[in-house]
Amino acid sequence: MDFLMTLGITAPAATIRLATPLLLCCLAGLYSERSGIVDIGLEGKMLSGAFAAAVVASTYNSALLGLVAAIITAIAFSVLHGIASINYRGNQIVSGVAINQLAVGLTAFLGNTWYGQGGRTPDLSGSARFLPIDLPGAAALANVPVIGPIYSGALSEQSPLTYFAFLCVPLTVWAIYRTRFGLRLRAVGENPQAVDTAGISVAWLRYRAVIICGVLTGVAGAFLSTSYSAAFVPNMTGGRGYMGLAALIFAKWRPWQSMGACLLFGLLNAIANQMGSNMVIPGIGNIPSELIDAMPYILTVLMLAGFVGTAHPPRAAGVPYVKER
Repeated sequence: MDFLMTLGITAPAATIRLATPLLLCCLAGLYSERSGIVDIGLEGKMLSGAFAAAVVASTYNSALLGLVAAIITAIAFSVLHGIASINYRGNQIVSGVAINQLAVGLTAFLGNTWYGQGGRTPDLSGSARFLPIDLPGAAALANVPVIGPIYSGALSEQSPLTYFAFLCVPLTVWAIYRTRFGLRLRAVGENPQAVDTAGISVAWLRYRAVIICGVLTGVAGAFLSTSYSAAFVPNMTGGRGYMGLAALIFAKWRPWQSMGACLLFGLLNAIANQMGSNMVIPGIGNIPSELIDAMPYILTVLMLAGFVGTAHPPRAAGVPYVKER
């Protein structure tokens, strides 16, 4: 009972906080895969962005400059993936894995070389971090039933990057379903030949998608090192890029459903963190926190197996486009 009471108090805010990097990565993957570029390199882009943000924020004592550095770094990795996948028509899975491995090794090596702390960067404080924002009227509404706990306890005191992440959901819905760019993006992911026949550059559309992917993963990385934490540590992404990709599949490549999946996964993470080593449920026994951590992947496997519906990716996803002569 004490566990459930504590969870009820802390879970809403923790769920939103933990869902932030997942949501940014999920939307990044949505843009990329809607264009036909499979991207399992979300983890590496986010990790490199987290490192760049921490280094620049520590050097210049500015979280905003750190965010810019994170975005530029993640875009560079995205363009690298684009060159391999679009120009040279390489295997997109292999390219993504290579980016993940490159980011893991490069960030640890540079961090240890520059700071000599095993890959960790100096601690950030003050203007070098994105501090929580106290929403207007949060204190006044704190004791109001229902509304108070939601507004003051969950929505207020979040990072500005968290608000940006959730704002990206309706923006993505508008961009994907209400703009010419979105129409072309969906078309190039389904039938690039038709797009090319219409005189639209398939390569340029896909590059724009992977650049947007870089922007969002860069913001996710900056959130981890300058908001959620106060420094960069090696492998601090902890598989969140893969979890964001799992959320994308679970949501069937749709923005609103992606937000719901990320909130669900964030809730499971919050429960696992609150549980500690394990939780005892009467009649069932011990439930290890590792099982809760694995639930997003278990749900995704069930989705792919067709037990909770089927997930169909864009038809041209992962297929290099060769322009017809």
